[in-house]
Amino acid sequence: MTRLLGIDLGERRIGLAVAEIDREPALPLATIGRQRTVEADAARLATVIREQRIDELVIGLPLEASGAEGTMAAAARRWAASIEAALAVPVALRDERLSSHLAEMRLGPMPRGRSGGPPTPSQREAYRARVDREAAAIILADELAARATPGDRPVTAR
Repeated sequence: MTRLLGIDLGERRIGLAVAEIDREPALPLATIGRQRTVEADAARLATVIREQRIDELVIGLPLEASGAEGTMAAAARRWAASIEAALAVPVALRDERLSSHLAEMRLGPMPRGRSGGPPTPSQREAYRARVDREAAAIILADELAARATPGDRPVTAR
C-alpha cells in the first residue's frame, strides 16, 4: 500500500499529513519548524519518512488566485526539487489555493486568551501549527481525490 506525506510548506513552519491510497482519509500528523537550509529540512523530513514508511511526497504549490505561478510557487518548486533530490522520494505538486483558509474554517476561531482577552503568543503559535497540519491534510485529500478520478494527475507532476 502506498503511503503519502502531504506537506504544507510555509516560511516558518511545515505542516504534515499522512494517508494511504484507497485506505484512509488524509490525517494531520505534525508541524515542524523550517530550518535555515533545505538540507536541514530534508534531514527532518527523512526521519518522518522513515518512521511513517512514506513512499511519496505531495507538496502544496502556492498558486496565485488567478492560477498563475508567482514568486512563492517558484520558491516551492525549487524547495520540492531539492527535497526530491536529497531524499530520493517521488514528489508531486498539488495546487494549495485556499487550503489554509479551509483549514481555519474547519478548526474554528483562534482561542481567546485568559479572561476572554486576546490570545497569548503561545496560543497563536499553537493555533497556526494546527492550521498548517490541517492544510497539509487538505492538500493530501485533494491529491487523493484527483488520483481517484481517471485521467487526473497532480497539477504539476515532476
